[in-house]
Amino acid sequence: MPNSPRSSQGKPTKDLILDAAMELFAEYGYKGTSVRKIASKVGIRESALYNHYTNKEDIFLSVTSKTFTTPFSANDNAEALQESAKKGKKFLYKFMTEFKLLSFDKTYEKLFRIMMIELMQNPALRHNFIDAFHDKNNKLLSGAFFIMMQEGLIRSSDPMLMANEFLSPLFYLRLQVSLLKADGHSTTPLSTQFEKHVDFFWESVSL
Repeated sequence: MPNSPRSSQGKPTKDLILDAAMELFAEYGYKGTSVRKIASKVGIRESALYNHYTNKEDIFLSVTSKTFTTPFSANDNAEALQESAKKGKKFLYKFMTEFKLLSFDKTYEKLFRIMMIELMQNPALRHNFIDAFHDKNNKLLSGAFFIMMQEGLIRSSDPMLMANEFLSPLFYLRLQVSLLKADGHSTTPLSTQFEKHVDFFWESVSL
């Protein structure tokens, strides 16, 4: 496939399609968003959109994958991650902060809500969720905890179990944000719970 042409905004058309699709999915849901609507919002013909994506599901999977990536995957290599893990609690705070920002972001939160509905109906989305969110995050965190153990920062234990114990409450807090917003309730009580989770977890595992 040839390189994606760039728009007047300087972004490749493929990225503009994802930006437009994210807004439309968040506003109208998966069923209420069509390829025609996405193409119209970008300002291209529907046929031109198919040069970049196979169908609506392909676009949706690409959009939702943004909510699965780890806070470190975009710009940190393995060596940088190892050095960051040696900072112990600061590493966990960085992970939590990026996770929290997505949780309270208006567009991502709406998209997360739609994603929760579609997970039960879309096998490809379930596969992406398990692979890109659960498996990759657990692998990253368990590797970090192993390094922290080697550095004498935390007690020796099963690093994969620690990863699950750290990640699961964050996901639950993110779900709570969506549930509260869905019913029009304030999310203020949750605004400090992410930080409190890191503090409580660190006190439980640190030496």
